[in-house]
Amino acid sequence: MGYKVLLIDFDSQGNLTGAVSGDGRKPTMYDVMSGRVSAEAAVQETPFQNLYLIPGSIDLAGLNVELADEEDRNLFLKRMIADLSSQYDFIFVDCPPSLGVITMNALAWAESIIIPMQCEYFSMEGLNLLMRTVSNVRKELNPEIKILGIVFTMFSKKSRLNAEVVRDTSEFFPSLVFKTIIPRTVRLAEAPSFGLPINVYDISNVGSKAYAALAKEVVNRVDQI
Repeated sequence: MGYKVLLIDFDSQGNLTGAVSGDGRKPTMYDVMSGRVSAEAAVQETPFQNLYLIPGSIDLAGLNVELADEEDRNLFLKRMIADLSSQYDFIFVDCPPSLGVITMNALAWAESIIIPMQCEYFSMEGLNLLMRTVSNVRKELNPEIKILGIVFTMFSKKSRLNAEVVRDTSEFFPSLVFKTIIPRTVRLAEAPSFGLPINVYDISNVGSKAYAALAKEVVNRVDQI
Protein backbone atom coordinates (compact mmCIF):
# COMPACT_ATOMS: atom_id res chain seq x y z
CA MET A 1 0.00 0.00 0.00
CA GLY A 2 3.06 2.27 -0.15
CA TYR A 3 3.59 2.72 3.59
CA LYS A 4 6.99 2.44 5.24
CA VAL A 5 6.64 -0.30 7.84
CA LEU A 6 8.89 -1.55 10.63
CA LEU A 7 8.34 -5.00 12.12
CA ILE A 8 9.73 -5.70 15.60
CA ASP A 9 9.97 -9.37 16.53
CA PHE A 10 9.59 -9.34 20.32
CA ASP A 11 9.07 -13.10 20.60
CA SER A 12 11.87 -15.50 21.50
CA GLN A 13 10.51 -18.01 18.97
CA GLY A 14 11.50 -15.61 16.19
CA ASN A 15 8.69 -16.68 13.86
CA LEU A 16 8.19 -13.21 12.42
CA THR A 17 11.91 -12.95 11.65
CA GLY A 18 11.87 -16.17 9.64
CA ALA A 19 8.64 -15.24 7.88
CA VAL A 20 10.29 -12.25 6.17
CA SER A 21 13.72 -13.83 5.58
CA GLY A 22 15.26 -11.89 8.46
CA ASP A 23 18.67 -12.64 9.98
CA GLY A 24 18.39 -13.45 13.67
CA ARG A 25 22.19 -13.59 14.03
CA LYS A 26 22.60 -9.83 13.57
CA PRO A 27 21.76 -7.37 16.37
CA THR A 28 18.35 -8.39 17.67
CA MET A 29 15.69 -6.99 19.95
CA TYR A 30 17.51 -8.61 22.86
CA ASP A 31 20.60 -6.53 22.04
CA VAL A 32 18.43 -3.42 21.90
CA MET A 33 16.68 -4.14 25.19
CA SER A 34 19.97 -4.91 26.93
CA GLY A 35 21.46 -1.62 25.72
CA ARG A 36 24.17 -3.20 23.56
CA VAL A 37 23.04 -1.43 20.37
CA SER A 38 20.57 1.28 19.48
CA ALA A 39 17.26 0.32 17.96
CA GLU A 40 18.21 2.15 14.77
CA ALA A 41 21.41 0.09 14.46
CA ALA A 42 19.42 -3.15 14.76
CA VAL A 43 17.02 -2.37 11.90
CA GLN A 44 17.47 -4.67 8.91
CA GLU A 45 16.28 -4.22 5.39
CA THR A 46 14.13 -7.09 4.13
CA PRO A 47 13.86 -8.33 0.54
CA PHE A 48 10.49 -6.55 0.35
CA GLN A 49 10.03 -2.90 -0.54
CA ASN A 50 9.22 -0.54 2.36
CA LEU A 51 9.43 -3.38 4.90
CA TYR A 52 12.06 -3.28 7.66
CA LEU A 53 12.76 -5.56 10.62
CA ILE A 54 14.34 -5.71 14.04
CA PRO A 55 14.73 -9.48 14.46
CA GLY A 56 13.90 -11.59 17.47
CA SER A 57 16.07 -14.26 19.03
CA ILE A 58 15.96 -17.04 21.63
CA ASP A 59 17.76 -14.69 24.05
CA LEU A 60 14.49 -12.79 24.54
CA ALA A 61 13.24 -15.75 26.59
CA GLY A 62 15.39 -14.57 29.50
CA LEU A 63 14.18 -10.97 29.52
CA ASN A 64 11.26 -11.67 31.84
CA VAL A 65 13.78 -12.72 34.50
CA GLU A 66 16.43 -10.12 33.69
CA LEU A 67 14.00 -7.22 33.93
CA ALA A 68 12.07 -8.53 36.94
CA ASP A 69 13.96 -6.42 39.49
CA GLU A 70 14.54 -3.37 37.30
CA GLU A 71 12.87 -0.08 38.16
CA ASP A 72 10.28 0.84 35.50
CA ARG A 73 10.79 -2.61 33.97
CA ASN A 74 7.69 -2.19 31.79
CA LEU A 75 9.00 0.97 30.11
CA PHE A 76 12.25 -0.29 28.58
CA LEU A 77 10.81 -0.77 25.08
CA LYS A 78 9.25 2.69 25.10
CA ARG A 79 12.63 4.26 25.86
CA MET A 80 14.64 2.08 23.50
CA ILE A 81 12.58 2.71 20.34
CA ALA A 82 11.42 6.27 21.01
CA ASP A 83 13.59 7.68 18.21
CA LEU A 84 12.11 5.34 15.59
CA SER A 85 8.51 6.53 15.72
CA SER A 86 8.95 9.42 13.31
CA GLN A 87 10.80 7.31 10.73
CA TYR A 88 8.00 4.89 9.84
CA ASP A 89 4.32 5.07 8.96
CA PHE A 90 3.58 1.93 10.97
CA ILE A 91 5.54 0.00 13.58
CA PHE A 92 4.21 -3.45 14.44
CA VAL A 93 5.52 -5.28 17.51
CA ASP A 94 4.88 -9.02 17.49
CA CYS A 95 4.55 -10.28 21.08
CA PRO A 96 4.81 -13.74 22.63
CA PRO A 97 1.52 -15.50 23.50
CA SER A 98 1.82 -14.65 27.21
CA LEU A 99 1.36 -11.64 29.46
CA GLY A 100 4.85 -11.43 30.94
CA VAL A 101 7.21 -8.47 31.15
CA ILE A 102 7.94 -8.54 27.40
CA THR A 103 4.29 -8.16 26.43
CA MET A 104 3.73 -5.56 29.14
CA ASN A 105 6.55 -3.49 27.63
CA ALA A 106 4.77 -3.57 24.28
CA LEU A 107 1.45 -2.59 25.86
CA ALA A 108 3.09 0.30 27.71
CA TRP A 109 4.45 1.62 24.39
CA ALA A 110 1.69 0.90 21.88
CA GLU A 111 -0.86 3.36 20.56
CA SER A 112 -3.20 0.52 19.67
CA ILE A 113 -3.45 -3.27 19.68
CA ILE A 114 -4.45 -5.80 17.07
CA ILE A 115 -5.54 -9.09 18.65
CA PRO A 116 -5.18 -12.14 16.40
CA MET A 117 -7.51 -14.85 17.63
CA GLN A 118 -7.73 -18.46 16.54
CA CYS A 119 -11.33 -19.62 16.28
CA GLU A 120 -11.14 -21.98 19.26
CA TYR A 121 -12.62 -22.11 22.75
CA PHE A 122 -9.44 -21.47 24.73
CA SER A 123 -8.74 -18.40 22.62
CA MET A 124 -11.92 -16.87 24.02
CA GLU A 125 -10.67 -17.40 27.56
CA GLY A 126 -7.34 -15.81 26.65
CA LEU A 127 -9.16 -12.86 25.10
CA ASN A 128 -11.00 -12.11 28.35
CA LEU A 129 -7.71 -12.15 30.27
CA LEU A 130 -6.10 -9.84 27.73
CA MET A 131 -9.01 -7.40 27.94
CA ARG A 132 -8.59 -7.16 31.72
CA THR A 133 -4.85 -6.66 31.31
CA VAL A 134 -5.34 -3.85 28.78
CA SER A 135 -7.74 -2.17 31.20
CA ASN A 136 -5.10 -2.30 33.94
CA VAL A 137 -2.40 -1.01 31.57
CA ARG A 138 -4.65 1.90 30.64
CA LYS A 139 -5.02 2.82 34.31
CA GLU A 140 -1.38 2.41 35.35
CA LEU A 141 0.99 2.66 32.37
CA ASN A 142 -0.54 3.88 29.13
CA PRO A 143 -3.82 5.81 29.34
CA GLU A 144 -3.89 6.36 25.54
CA ILE A 145 -3.78 2.71 24.49
CA LYS A 146 -6.68 1.47 22.36
CA ILE A 147 -7.76 -1.88 21.00
CA LEU A 148 -7.77 -1.42 17.24
CA GLY A 149 -9.54 -4.70 16.64
CA ILE A 150 -9.81 -8.47 16.91
CA VAL A 151 -8.96 -10.50 13.82
CA PHE A 152 -10.06 -14.12 13.51
CA THR A 153 -7.41 -16.42 12.04
CA MET A 154 -7.18 -20.04 10.86
CA PHE A 155 -10.93 -20.11 10.19
CA SER A 156 -12.46 -23.21 8.59
CA LYS A 157 -15.92 -23.05 7.07
CA LYS A 158 -16.28 -26.75 7.83
CA SER A 159 -15.91 -26.26 11.59
CA ARG A 160 -19.04 -25.56 13.61
CA LEU A 161 -16.88 -24.57 16.59
CA ASN A 162 -15.05 -21.97 14.49
CA ALA A 163 -18.36 -20.44 13.43
CA GLU A 164 -19.62 -20.39 17.03
CA VAL A 165 -16.47 -18.66 18.29
CA VAL A 166 -16.78 -16.00 15.59
CA ARG A 167 -20.47 -15.50 16.35
CA ASP A 168 -20.11 -15.32 20.13
CA THR A 169 -17.09 -13.02 20.08
CA SER A 170 -18.70 -10.74 17.50
CA GLU A 171 -21.83 -10.46 19.63
CA PHE A 172 -19.81 -9.63 22.75
CA PHE A 173 -17.38 -7.19 21.07
CA PRO A 174 -19.37 -5.92 18.05
CA SER A 175 -17.33 -2.75 17.55
CA LEU A 176 -13.94 -4.43 17.84
CA VAL A 177 -14.12 -7.38 15.45
CA PHE A 178 -12.61 -6.82 12.01
CA LYS A 179 -14.90 -7.73 9.14
CA THR A 180 -12.10 -9.65 7.44
CA ILE A 181 -11.62 -13.24 8.62
CA ILE A 182 -8.36 -15.02 7.77
CA PRO A 183 -9.08 -18.54 6.46
CA ARG A 184 -7.06 -21.66 7.09
CA THR A 185 -5.28 -22.54 3.83
CA VAL A 186 -2.34 -24.73 2.87
CA ARG A 187 -0.61 -21.86 1.06
CA LEU A 188 -0.81 -19.62 4.14
CA ALA A 189 0.79 -22.39 6.19
CA GLU A 190 3.53 -22.91 3.61
CA ALA A 191 4.55 -19.28 3.06
CA PRO A 192 6.58 -18.75 6.29
CA SER A 193 8.73 -21.82 5.58
CA PHE A 194 9.93 -20.05 2.43
CA GLY A 195 10.50 -16.75 4.27
CA LEU A 196 7.83 -15.05 2.18
CA PRO A 197 4.69 -13.07 2.99
CA ILE A 198 1.62 -14.69 1.46
CA ASN A 199 1.11 -11.83 -1.01
CA VAL A 200 4.56 -12.63 -2.45
CA TYR A 201 4.36 -16.41 -2.13
CA ASP A 202 0.92 -16.70 -3.78
CA ILE A 203 -0.85 -13.44 -4.50
CA SER A 204 -3.89 -15.20 -5.98
CA ASN A 205 -4.51 -17.27 -2.85
CA VAL A 206 -7.67 -16.55 -0.86
CA GLY A 207 -5.46 -15.96 2.19
CA SER A 208 -3.50 -13.28 0.35
CA LYS A 209 -6.72 -11.54 -0.60
CA ALA A 210 -7.93 -11.73 3.00
CA TYR A 211 -4.76 -10.12 4.36
CA ALA A 212 -4.97 -7.37 1.73
CA ALA A 213 -8.52 -6.64 2.89
CA LEU A 214 -7.39 -6.69 6.53
CA ALA A 215 -4.60 -4.21 5.77
CA LYS A 216 -7.15 -1.78 4.34
CA GLU A 217 -9.33 -2.18 7.43
CA VAL A 218 -6.36 -1.52 9.70
CA VAL A 219 -5.41 1.66 7.84
CA ASN A 220 -9.00 2.89 7.90
CA ARG A 221 -9.33 2.32 11.64
CA VAL A 222 -6.02 4.02 12.36
CA ASP A 223 -7.12 7.03 10.31
CA GLN A 224 -10.25 7.27 12.46
CA ILE A 225 -8.41 7.34 15.77
